[in-house]
Amino acid sequence: MMDVPAVVAGVLAGERRAVGRAISMVESLGDEGRAIVRALHPHAGRAERLGLTGAPGVGKSTLASALIRTLREEGRTIGVVSVDPTSPFTRGAVLGDRIRLTEHFLDRGVFIRSMATRGHAGGLAEATADAVLVLDAAGYDVVMVETVGAGQTEVEVGQLAETVVLVLMPGAGDAIQAIKAGLMEIPDVLVVNKADRPGADLMRAELEGALGLVSWEGWRPPIVATRAVDGEGIGDLAAAIARHRAHLVENGVLDARRRDGLARQLRSLALDRFGRRVDDALGAGFVEGLVDEVLSGRLDPASAVDEVVERADRPAGSG
Repeated sequence: MMDVPAVVAGVLAGERRAVGRAISMVESLGDEGRAIVRALHPHAGRAERLGLTGAPGVGKSTLASALIRTLREEGRTIGVVSVDPTSPFTRGAVLGDRIRLTEHFLDRGVFIRSMATRGHAGGLAEATADAVLVLDAAGYDVVMVETVGAGQTEVEVGQLAETVVLVLMPGAGDAIQAIKAGLMEIPDVLVVNKADRPGADLMRAELEGALGLVSWEGWRPPIVATRAVDGEGIGDLAAAIARHRAHLVENGVLDARRRDGLARQLRSLALDRFGRRVDDALGAGFVEGLVDEVLSGRLDPASAVDEVVERADRPAGSG
């Protein structure tokens, strides 16, 4: 076992074993993980952070693999955090890191870590943020966060990444859903993957129409058509990502983007941590009792929430 100073030294030296150990430690959200984050934080902030999100089945993993291949051809190193859904049977990542992105496992310039949603009790966002920090501090040129797009995931990945890529697929209704969900202002690059499928042109037209409804200042997200399975359009995607990065740097907004993302991240993580604190404080049966009180009419919902907050605010062991 490696102790915290040894792990930190190994991460800063780019040692893969230490990087893996550090991510395992921060995933636990315990004291050792906190110590790792404190020690590595001053050394982070150099990597380009890229978010890749989209609904299940749109080909994100294949797209990520092809994009990594292109970036490696440019001589860049890549750290990947893949946030996976959880299997209800094995409690592990459904698409774990032994399966996804397999062609890159022997490449010393690529580090891939899969993080399952199980076992975090709402702490996945914090664990993911800390894993990104570890890879950044380890010296990887690009840190990619790949997530399943569901609910607030697209919003959350924007807190960690300076460039967000939203992957869509023809025929799945993704464009309409993205428009309805108000997600068109979140991505910096839009990808229509599996672009050889029927409906690709219609999807592109829908996206162009949706983009026209938003007032853009300086950067209007490009729409890139790809067929990741055979690498078609991946060069165009890499170029679009590079253009966005250049836009951030040349217009002096990279620092502002990072600052805004960090501010939103701190607020989100604080709320996330408070939620876990509430769960820990309530104990079994407490909420069920309040539900019974509300359903019987003896207590109103707002007063029930007051009781939850009051109980969570009590010092530990006070009863």
